[in-house]
Amino acid sequence: MLSFIMALVAGAVRLSTPFLFVSLGETITEKSGRINLGLEGILVFGALSGFGASYLSGSALIGVVAAGIGGALLGAIHGWLCGRPGTSSIAVGIAMMVFGLGISFYLGKPLIQPKAPQLPDIDLGWWATSPAVRAALRINLLFVLGLLMAPFLRWAFRSTRYGLIVRMAGENAQAARAAGYSVECVRLLATMAGGALGGIGGSFLSLYYPGAWTEGLSSGQGLMAVALVIFARWDPMRCLWASLIFGAAGSLGVALQSIGISQGFHLFNAAPAMLTLIIMTASSSTSGNSGRPRELTVFS
Repeated sequence: MLSFIMALVAGAVRLSTPFLFVSLGETITEKSGRINLGLEGILVFGALSGFGASYLSGSALIGVVAAGIGGALLGAIHGWLCGRPGTSSIAVGIAMMVFGLGISFYLGKPLIQPKAPQLPDIDLGWWATSPAVRAALRINLLFVLGLLMAPFLRWAFRSTRYGLIVRMAGENAQAARAAGYSVECVRLLATMAGGALGGIGGSFLSLYYPGAWTEGLSSGQGLMAVALVIFARWDPMRCLWASLIFGAAGSLGVALQSIGISQGFHLFNAAPAMLTLIIMTASSSTSGNSGRPRELTVFS
């Protein structure tokens, strides 16, 4: 039983990191009154950008920065297109998802075989003799950054001028314009910031776990993050806990294998997708949309 718990904890921490960054980024975007369904493309493009930059420069840190820049670039394109008159953010998001995936697969073909420098981790279980305990207490630097970013964003939304401006754009665009702010500029910058975090989340996939560039490494995590934000009620701290839940769901199959249960392995691997379906179904009710920025009801 201990090995199952340790495997579940280790898997939750490891698999939650991409969910955490993408959901925090989408929270920023949606707080401004815009939804970005192109997160899957941003996540994969960030993974490609991070791996390619790490491979060419020999530095995983440069890879993370490049992933953030790549994600911000796709976010800027998304934000600019959504700002055109009569444009649907839903249609743009789907188009950007296809574009991000397509260009990543095309540009990434030469990078399937090479190895790139990987992100370091912190071994908090150096004192333990059990491999399961040491694995559970080995955390990545990006996960630590995400742990710090969640409370920072909650504080920023509530207590800083910029956070209040973003919230105003998402709650009442007319009031924001009356106060002298450009709603489209705020949403463009928020979409870029969300894209940057999504790209960094992608770099985790290619530079730590699974730690290589392959075309199917995201497994739909970008799309699931949209449901995660709804589940978290657009709250950064709740995004942290929800990401850990999604990470634990994704590691359920491996954790069960650690105690000798292998039947239904692929079914358990589908747990995050099943959780997404449950969340989206539950959130279709009015009560499930509690906390949603009011401008998200207008997809234009």
